[in-house]
Parts: sequence; structure tokens; C-alpha cells
Amino acid sequence: MTNVNKKMEELFQETCGTWENCTETNIQSFLEQCRQQNIDPQYCMSWVEQHKSQIPDWESVSKVSLDWVNEHTATGSPVTDTDQSPF
Repeated sequence: MTNVNKKMEELFQETCGTWENCTETNIQSFLEQCRQQNIDPQYCMSWVEQHKSQIPDWESVSKVSLDWVNEHTATGSPVTDTDQSPF
């Protein structure tokens, strides 16, 4: 297990505790904690999704987490001058 995975699992334990306790509210806390620890929230969400069969109300949790990721990661960010080539 890599250090990133270990840290991610620790954050999940702190925010959600168990798969059965993974809710719309604490999944957002988990993703925010991942971001603060410089772990890609999309990577974290992919890991959580691997366990979706153990998460009650996965549809809602998935939607909330997808919305959070879209709102808080570079996916939806506008291009800045430094990202553009000169011509």
C-alpha cells in the first residue's frame, strides 16, 4: 500500500468511519480532507466508488460527490493566461 492510499484510508476512517456510514454529508468532508492533504479528490472518489455496493443510498452519495468534485477541482476551472500557448 502506498503512502497516498494509507493516508486516504485514514481520512476515510476519520470522516466516514465505515462504508455503511458513508453519507452525502461526510463524503464531502472526506473529499475536502483529501484535497487539503494534496490527494486528488477524483482519485479518492474512484476508490470510494469501488465499494459502492457497500454504501447505502449510493446514487445520492455519488451525485453529491460528483458535484463536489466538479465544483472544487480544476475540471471546471477556466483557462488562465499561463495555460495558453503564445500562438
